[in-house]
Amino acid sequence: MTDPSSLIYRTDDIRRIEAAAFAQKPPQPLMARAGLAAAELARALLHDRRRVLVFAGPGNNGGDAFVAATHLEQWGREVTVVFTGEPSKLPADARAAYDRWRDVDGSTLAHWPEDLAGDLLVDGLFGIGLERDLTGPYAELVTRMNASGTPILALDIPSGLHADSGRVLGTAVRARHTVTFLALKPGLLTLDGPDHAGTVHVAPIGIDAATVLPPAGFVVDDRFVRAALPPRPHNSHKGHYGSVAIVGGAPGMTGAALLAGRAALHLGAGRVYVGMLAPEGGQVDGRQPELMIRSGHDAANLEGATTLVVGPGLGQSHHAAAMLDLAVERDVPLVLDADGLNLVATEPTRAARVRVRSAPTILTPHPAEAARLLNTTVASIQADRIAAALRMAGATNAWVVLKGAGSVCAGPDGTWYVNTSGNPGMAAAGMGDVLSGIVGALLGQGASPRDALLAGVRIHGLAGDRVVRQVGGPLGITASEVSLAARAEAVRIAVSQHTSCPDDHPGVPSRHD
Repeated sequence: MTDPSSLIYRTDDIRRIEAAAFAQKPPQPLMARAGLAAAELARALLHDRRRVLVFAGPGNNGGDAFVAATHLEQWGREVTVVFTGEPSKLPADARAAYDRWRDVDGSTLAHWPEDLAGDLLVDGLFGIGLERDLTGPYAELVTRMNASGTPILALDIPSGLHADSGRVLGTAVRARHTVTFLALKPGLLTLDGPDHAGTVHVAPIGIDAATVLPPAGFVVDDRFVRAALPPRPHNSHKGHYGSVAIVGGAPGMTGAALLAGRAALHLGAGRVYVGMLAPEGGQVDGRQPELMIRSGHDAANLEGATTLVVGPGLGQSHHAAAMLDLAVERDVPLVLDADGLNLVATEPTRAARVRVRSAPTILTPHPAEAARLLNTTVASIQADRIAAALRMAGATNAWVVLKGAGSVCAGPDGTWYVNTSGNPGMAAAGMGDVLSGIVGALLGQGASPRDALLAGVRIHGLAGDRVVRQVGGPLGITASEVSLAARAEAVRIAVSQHTSCPDDHPGVPSRHD
């Protein structure tokens, strides 16, 4: 069976997989399996505690909750069920689960009694089909659950969280754990999802989803890093590992270009040139003298460059636009970041030239830059991050990462990926510059654009996580610290690649794609 924790499906595709399971003879007992998986996890979370308060909603998510409650009751736990629906209106499977709960002398309450508490709350109110905001009694119930201080286990997805986008629909359960069925849903991993889902456990419930419906979405994991960083032969020299040219560093923003250049060095680029638009850029980086400082024009035209990174500290002057236009016309792999993206967004003919480039292009926008590229609002981008990333990839014929909580990577081939590494401490100046340097270094060493982007995003997040562990929290970590930690994470992962093969992952391409 394909590892279900590596696959992501949107709601429509989950419904297709479920329909295929129900169409089998005999139909697959998905609710029975889901409820059992939930009960087993609840039992493990309880340890030697006994009191469980289960919230069962008016649909199939409520049916899963009734199955879980029945198992927990039979295993000797003290189970109380708050049921917010009407038995006569339950779907058939959920009604059968309700009846089985009643058969074990289970009762239901219509409201949460003031004097009733539990050691664990089980959220089975609403599942992946919810599209409307939670209001009224449901919103009040969720608010009380969140304020209780009791650990919450959510079934499939926290109630109130949109399964495809990670948007909060009015209010949403903040779970300590979520057991999700069949495969991951994108809303668990991006936007507000990580703040509400807690630790996510995937229960495949007897179905190999990938054999039923090939996935378009994948989780970015270490195997992508190994694909981008193959073992180095002893008989090699710096020319084998690329020449990366960074173009940026306008007046007042030279640090951005230096951060990108240093990150490219730390990720193994053979040579790194930093092209400064600012006259105060100097000739030597005292902290990293290996960087070769040039003018922006010289870096953009660098003969022998294997990758151009345009945007860190670039600004939006006429001179900056001219440097970008030079880079776009070159038949060299190109990473566009920051004002490189903003300049593309402001000139339709420039965007058209990016689209028809013969060499690979990678874009690294945050939501505001993405909104400019797509001529829309940040709210629209965040309302469906996967759709936005796919639109950008299709419109520019480029590989794209839409940065943020659960960064979404998408390619012009329609595949998409969600990165789960990283933390809120990385919401700091210069982090995007470091990412562009990392991606540029991997691209310059011969990785395909897909491998370079996915590996770069993964390493970048892991580096941030390493720094947080080192300092004990996310407060005040800097891009410079993350750049150094990125090297350590890349080395850690790359040295283990002889023990596993990246080609056994359904979403990992070859280096020649």
